Amino acid sequence: MLVKVFGSAVFGVEATTITVEVNVDSGIGYHLVGLPDNAIKESSYRIQAALKNNGYKLPGKKITINMAPADLRKEGSAYDMTLALGILSASSQIQAKHIDQYIIMGELSLDGGLQPIKGALPIAIKAREEGFKGFILPKQNAKEAAIVSNLDVYGVENITEVIDFFDKEKALEPTILNTREEFYKNLEHPKFDFADVKGQESIKRCMEIAAAGGHNIIMIGPPGSGKTMLAKRLPSILPPMTLHEALETTKIHSVVGRVKDHTGLMANRPFRSPHHTISDVALVGGGAYPQPGEISLSHNGVLFLDELPEFKRSVLEVMRQPLEDREVTISRAKFTVTYPSSFMLVASMNPSPGGYFNDPDAPVTSSPAEMQRYLSKISGPLLDRIDIHIEVTPVPFEKLSDDRRGESSASIRERVTKARDIQSKRFEGIDYIHYNAQMDVKQIRAFCALDDASKQLLKTAMEKLNLSARAYDRILKVSRTIADLAGAKAITGEHISEAIQYRSLDRDGWLG
Repeated sequence: MLVKVFGSAVFGVEATTITVEVNVDSGIGYHLVGLPDNAIKESSYRIQAALKNNGYKLPGKKITINMAPADLRKEGSAYDMTLALGILSASSQIQAKHIDQYIIMGELSLDGGLQPIKGALPIAIKAREEGFKGFILPKQNAKEAAIVSNLDVYGVENITEVIDFFDKEKALEPTILNTREEFYKNLEHPKFDFADVKGQESIKRCMEIAAAGGHNIIMIGPPGSGKTMLAKRLPSILPPMTLHEALETTKIHSVVGRVKDHTGLMANRPFRSPHHTISDVALVGGGAYPQPGEISLSHNGVLFLDELPEFKRSVLEVMRQPLEDREVTISRAKFTVTYPSSFMLVASMNPSPGGYFNDPDAPVTSSPAEMQRYLSKISGPLLDRIDIHIEVTPVPFEKLSDDRRGESSASIRERVTKARDIQSKRFEGIDYIHYNAQMDVKQIRAFCALDDASKQLLKTAMEKLNLSARAYDRILKVSRTIADLAGAKAITGEHISEAIQYRSLDRDGWLG
């Protein structure tokens, strides 16, 4: 008897429906075809034990299973339940008239229990697109899949529940989630607050500008000056995620199985801080079966690279294209996947191997040549893609011992959100641009017009600092953000002057 059951495979952040054809005939043998990987090939042992422990059996006949389309590589253990239900139905152990109306996924334990799967959200989106009535999956992933409306999502704990649903028509309880209500309920403020930071007012100002325009920022300063502390507090002043951003972000984290089972939708912006020993594949994504890397997992959030010169040069160089295009494309011989990677890059570094500026009073001094060699580990093209360069100096004792709290993240966030609202209205008709850092040359020319005095000021800075064309565009973008924070319609010389100050690494003699 031939039976068709439906599962799904995830490539990139999109799902593809897989038709599992099970044919049980006279003879002996178990044949699984359609480019399954080892995890799927081993499923027969899990299925046999799970069925036996729940009162069913793997029939002693010739079982042929085809996973179509047969030229598409399938991977993972999430097809266990799909195959098991197909075998039971094809061997007439159960009656399952409507099994073709559901997507069925789940990894089986030997007792018939179910383990969570990856990619539940993109699979649910595809199931709704293709008109399936429902999606049956492990209970741990139910909330994640229930984000998708107009699709019955059934979270189950054991294969027996699914068998009873089809064979005995025993009703399953659908998981119902009010996406908007769930999103706003989980919208929390991060635990780190700028009120805890003593002094560093100029750095806080830089952080505010970076958050308002989505600009990349690098902090240069000695150990203990507060670089990491400031970076960890940046998400607390970013505007709350929109529902669309939350869906995008959840989709990426769903693919790698990192969505917490107690919540459906990710409501807070991701903050990723990989160690400097990370490989280029782990950072940008890839592998035999391409998976999202750290830059995609920080989509709509912050990627913090602490001690930037300690990262391998090859790792940093592969970031250049994603920083510019805000997406990363991974190509293989038979397919190509694209992951979104629109993130804020926040980097920190010491000014020298010893950790201090060229200062005779510093505990460890380094010569200008040593400092230059250390800084040259970071390429000019990468620094060009970072909008704001700022020096961080140690906080004096008077400010450290001051009991007064600084300005809270909540009040800074209000100003940032107002500036982002101005940008949202400005770019209302452009789908791919939402804030100033995303502007391309066309938008820069349209929205960053300068008067004669500002042009002359920028011209002088360009000539004196020997800035590149990309650095010129970055200054204009940052100037536009400073103007938005001030509520100004036009960019003035004051805004340009402040933006030029935030190109520390372009200035001659900044070391000393």
